[in-house]
Amino acid sequence: MKIIKYFFEFIFILSLFSIFKIIGLENASNLGSILGKLIGPLFRSKKIIRKNIKTALGEIDKKVESEIIKNMWSNIGRTFAEYIFLKDFKLSGKNFDRVKIKGINYLDEIKKNNEPVIFYSGHFANFELMAMELDKFGIKCAAIYRPLNNFFLNPLMEYLRIKYICPNQIPKGRIGMREIINKIKNNHSIALMVDQRVSEGPRTLFFNKPAHTTTIPAQLALKYNCKLVPISLKRKEGSNFEMTIHEPYKILKTGNDESDTKNITLKINQILEKMVIENPKQWIWSHNRWK
Repeated sequence: MKIIKYFFEFIFILSLFSIFKIIGLENASNLGSILGKLIGPLFRSKKIIRKNIKTALGEIDKKVESEIIKNMWSNIGRTFAEYIFLKDFKLSGKNFDRVKIKGINYLDEIKKNNEPVIFYSGHFANFELMAMELDKFGIKCAAIYRPLNNFFLNPLMEYLRIKYICPNQIPKGRIGMREIINKIKNNHSIALMVDQRVSEGPRTLFFNKPAHTTTIPAQLALKYNCKLVPISLKRKEGSNFEMTIHEPYKILKTGNDESDTKNITLKINQILEKMVIENPKQWIWSHNRWK
């Protein structure tokens, strides 16, 4: 039954991609926004979304809550529509670049030092553009991704990611850890999203509530003395973005790896909290983050 479901999903998405390609980036992004607001709520629990918002932001005005949810679905729809235009984002030059980078001096320094760092962010705006912009800038980088459940669609998404986002794509999970280590040993930085629930991760406070959280950044920073570099991404208007590279920071070692891992992971969650508070309308609230 799943095979049939995945196959029809695949055909439906290919059909939409064809329509998006015909009407062009801006129109496709606008159409994606409409589809996101119409279709998105049919596939995700409104209860979980509202519960997550309450956990993170507390009791807020219902109109504000509805606005956050509406804009979230709009952004998800736009991001979906923009996948077929990743080539355009990749090739855009300085005179027509849709992603403006703040904190570029930090990237200059990282590139100059040729030492691996750990870039991390969350699912904001078009999150796929983070690794793409790092690759465009000339940062030797490998991106960690979560394979799609739909095995018809996943090869297409992997192709798009390798071809246009970052050639070094590493699947999330234990299998990918060996490849991550090899990349770091070869002076490649690592880019990953840290805001999804990780079943094997320990529970770390996130908005004052324990949530399963990845410890990969902490483990890598401790073992290889890598600096950690937060990145925030915001959609400005339509398909234009602003990516902020925050100041890289070194972790403090006490000699107790278990305690250090917990403290580093907690700090990462605290930085992510600030990103969510600053940009709640473009974060994906539909993940069952505190399950």
